[in-house]
Amino acid sequence: MSSSLVETVDVDAPVAVTWALWSDVTRWPEFLSHVQKVARIDDRTFSWWLALPGADKAFTAELTEVIPHERIAWRTMDGVEHAGVVTFHHVSDTRTRVALQIEYNPHGFVEHLGALTNLDSVLAHYDLGEFQHAAEKAAGNA
Repeated sequence: MSSSLVETVDVDAPVAVTWALWSDVTRWPEFLSHVQKVARIDDRTFSWWLALPGADKAFTAELTEVIPHERIAWRTMDGVEHAGVVTFHHVSDTRTRVALQIEYNPHGFVEHLGALTNLDSVLAHYDLGEFQHAAEKAAGNA
């Protein structure tokens, strides 16, 4: 994998709320702007459908690590080279720091351009902001 990004956001919601939202992969399209649909295949495997500028993608991924209220990691099994981890950090009883790290291998001109111009980081930052709003609304803090 040749590109990576790391983004964090502080959320005015307890870890349990942020965990519940992110750990349900079928809810990812609610806050990840490029994710059109996620469908569970089994407890550890799921299919993604993405709409990215200049390229739609579909692939299968597996959860490689799940530590409740702490960490969710995944990697693709086909379609694209992509791996990620989201960690949940208890800041206080009502505040959580969520960190997203993604490693990927861009293919094609548009994906290389996104990696070179940090557009991927901008998109990840935007999506974490959407996640923050969703989690704060779920916690009654929006």
